Amino acid sequence: MVRVLGIDCGSQTTGFGIVESDEQRHQLVAAGTVRLHPKQHFNQKLLKIHKEIHQLILVHCPDVVAVEDQFYLTNFKSVLKLAQVKGVVLLTAAQAGVAIAEYSPLEIKSAVTGYGRAEKSQVQAMVRKLLRLAEAPRSFDTSDALALAICHIHTSATHRRVNQAAGL
Repeated sequence: MVRVLGIDCGSQTTGFGIVESDEQRHQLVAAGTVRLHPKQHFNQKLLKIHKEIHQLILVHCPDVVAVEDQFYLTNFKSVLKLAQVKGVVLLTAAQAGVAIAEYSPLEIKSAVTGYGRAEKSQVQAMVRKLLRLAEAPRSFDTSDALALAICHIHTSATHRRVNQAAGL
């Protein structure tokens, strides 16, 4: 069994999703968002993200934290803020001694939907199906975080099988 905490970094809302899997069946452990007050100073937003992620790690003891590797935004200020949020998430995981995995948007969508250019609604629908949920997660931030966790589970299982076949 592996337990993965996927985090969809955002400067307004950061999504999280924890999935446990034996590689055959995935089970939702917890999911939601860290909502940040728009009028709050940015340093206080970063502190809130740190505290919330740290608490998730303490309570749920994930084996791995999975985050998005690349950002494709045209607004430099947005990219900078997103990078700062990601830095806080990475530092929080590293301080807790949790392994970190990073995946590109193409890898995430491919692992979950089979199509690297899938729409957010398609990712959301596949997350619901793969986790056998009665309804899809309410926000794209949450479904994207769960997709990150599922992507890591699928990718690491594939790497393990390839290494076994190669006798490594």
